[in-house]
Amino acid sequence: MSLVFDWTALRALTHGDGTGGTLRREASDFRVEEVPAYALAGQGEHLYLRVEKTGHTTAHVLRELAAQLGIRERDIGVAGLKDRHAVTTQWLSVPAKHEERLGQFQLGGVRILETTRHGNKLGMGHLRGNRFVVRVRGAPDQAGAAAEALQLLKDSGVPNYFGPQRFGLGGLNAEEGLRVLRGESRLRDPRVRRFLTASVQSAVFNAFVSLRLERGVFAGLLTGDMAKKHDTGGVFMVEDAALESPRAARGEVSATGTLFGKKTRPLVLEAGELEREALSAFGLTPQVFTSRHGDRRLTRVFLEDGSVVPEEDGYTMAFTLPRGSFATSVLREVMKTGVDGPALAEAEHNGAELDGEADDRDAEGPFQDIPEAHG
Repeated sequence: MSLVFDWTALRALTHGDGTGGTLRREASDFRVEEVPAYALAGQGEHLYLRVEKTGHTTAHVLRELAAQLGIRERDIGVAGLKDRHAVTTQWLSVPAKHEERLGQFQLGGVRILETTRHGNKLGMGHLRGNRFVVRVRGAPDQAGAAAEALQLLKDSGVPNYFGPQRFGLGGLNAEEGLRVLRGESRLRDPRVRRFLTASVQSAVFNAFVSLRLERGVFAGLLTGDMAKKHDTGGVFMVEDAALESPRAARGEVSATGTLFGKKTRPLVLEAGELEREALSAFGLTPQVFTSRHGDRRLTRVFLEDGSVVPEEDGYTMAFTLPRGSFATSVLREVMKTGVDGPALAEAEHNGAELDGEADDRDAEGPFQDIPEAHG
């Protein structure tokens, strides 16, 4: 199996040809709004800014904000990264002592919608999820089909694939990442090396999810699975799949996949057999990932809501995903085409997380630090 990212190599949950259509003819066709992880206190030493931007990456806004306020970029808090080919709304934080200078901040395409205070700096990953409103054009009379596909995703869960953003321009990051893991790469920048090797972890995880769909156990559990409770986040090993699978069918728990590393144990029993099959498809073993910390990731996530509104030449779809999930996984299921356009390719090349914040706790750093060389 190739390490180069390819949607056609990954099994879909939905059937049929999809609605077709195109994305992002205009920036306003793709809107993303962060859903905060917690309520803000209204007082404290940090000033929170709700910022709407168009035509800028989050990294560029951070640089401009730091320069105009006369502060260090690392003093600005950010929960996640948003690309420039969309209208995006997100929270940033700055030390409250610089509030007076904020009135002088100007950047075309960027608006500060509101400000409030809180006791701590905003940290990477401090968001509950992202709300998406996506206009699909060139798909007349397909709103009904889109609504049907979206309902299936709401009922069964969305395959929690890592999207193409994780794999770089042309989907080639994992190939170089494997060379890093094997000690064959000449790259020395530790941030780039972490990002590239995370692509290999992601490729194996995607293969594991695809196998579960292929074998009909996507919404169920296998003996040996490490399952996660959606309400509390608790993780447990499945000793009796027949006993626990009804909970999975109700959407209370889901299987997790392994992001291999020195601090994660491979799955065992039936689930372990499936995991080893995913690894062997790339000619890999868990031992190659000893330079990584490792983690576990849900194999499916649930939409908190979802709606489809017919348009003259297509439809507008709205949905909310939890942190760490990719909107491209939803769009691919509904459209079956056109989710990896030129705007996405450019965003990948610039190291941006386009559609959602990948849960990269193992990467040890924000993606805006990754230079263009990673592609």
